[in-house]
Amino acid sequence: MSAAFDIVVVGAGPAGSAAAMTAARAGLRVGLIDKSAFPRDKLCGGLFTGRSRKVMQEVFQRDVDEALFLKCDHMRFRAGSEILSEMRDAPPFYLTMRYAFDAMLYERAVAGGVVPLTGQSVQEYDFDDNAVILRDGRRIGYRVLIGADGANSQLAKALFGRSFDPATIGFGLEVEMPHDGRQSENIVEVDFAAARWGYGWSFPKARTTTLGVGGIHSRNPDLKTRMQEYRELHGANGDLRVKGAHLPFGEFRPRPGRANVLLAGDAAGLVDAITGEGIAHAMQSGHLAAQSATGALADGAPDTAYQRYQQALGPIHCSLRQARLWRLMIFPAAMTDVFQAAFRRGSTLQTKYLELLAGEIEYDHLRTALFTRAPKAVYRIARRRLGLSV
Repeated sequence: MSAAFDIVVVGAGPAGSAAAMTAARAGLRVGLIDKSAFPRDKLCGGLFTGRSRKVMQEVFQRDVDEALFLKCDHMRFRAGSEILSEMRDAPPFYLTMRYAFDAMLYERAVAGGVVPLTGQSVQEYDFDDNAVILRDGRRIGYRVLIGADGANSQLAKALFGRSFDPATIGFGLEVEMPHDGRQSENIVEVDFAAARWGYGWSFPKARTTTLGVGGIHSRNPDLKTRMQEYRELHGANGDLRVKGAHLPFGEFRPRPGRANVLLAGDAAGLVDAITGEGIAHAMQSGHLAAQSATGALADGAPDTAYQRYQQALGPIHCSLRQARLWRLMIFPAAMTDVFQAAFRRGSTLQTKYLELLAGEIEYDHLRTALFTRAPKAVYRIARRRLGLSV
């Protein structure tokens, strides 16, 4: 072996850095591998919720600050050119640039004793010998391996034959629109008409506004056209670099690993099917993976790490299952009018959606609001289509 560790983490994004930080704090020898050197770019709107804030405080002992985060409580919902509703006192959101945010988490992990092995991709996984072989030939040994290498996870592919299901994976396109000096206020915007079974987003940052569209890949063969239309809607013309990436929302892995190999964050598909939130689940799952691995190693039974981790992920999986069911009620074309009508009228459902997006409530609260309000909305729409007064 070129090097040997108690835990090796592959992928140094929020999930990987959280796993590495947690394990190092427990006194374990941890190696952190990433194909990129930091800082590095990543497609992500950078919406940081209250849920993300709580996890970051717990794992990294860091709170939001002006150096990395822009606070915003002005929220707008639209459907193409129509503004459905607008709130100027929404639950607070925090916006961050992922290249700076991820670099901060990575640096805190390294400062906490994690051994950095970045700028080098993995060539091969040798599960029989508990080793990772890097492109430069180094052979890195582990007792527990944690994969946090994103939606295109090569570790997931090595374990299960493919990193994701092409029929259910999402895809997103994004540009950074520089501020032109005319921006008077910061507005977080979600556009329900920008993509099928997905949405568009306009998220302000300190120097730019992130514009993106994303949805289930198989349902959006015209995503490039939709991205161009969304750019034109916001006046984002000119030569702007378009980023694209798979988004694993709605189809999490029910078995994220085996024995002493665990998958966390996007590699495990832990992205909300409705809100698209992944940062909080990434950090939390990395933290849980490291805790599970630490417990297994303390008992001298590294192969029990997965069993412990699967149990610990129960609440996250429950939430994602509910989100997947909600997607079936919200995104089909037959429900479009019902859902958008609720936002036009400034209903309780809109408020609950905002609180859910901000990480202040869970899906149980949203379900109650829908079952209370939806019959009235359906009735109003039916009368409107019949030409009757509402």
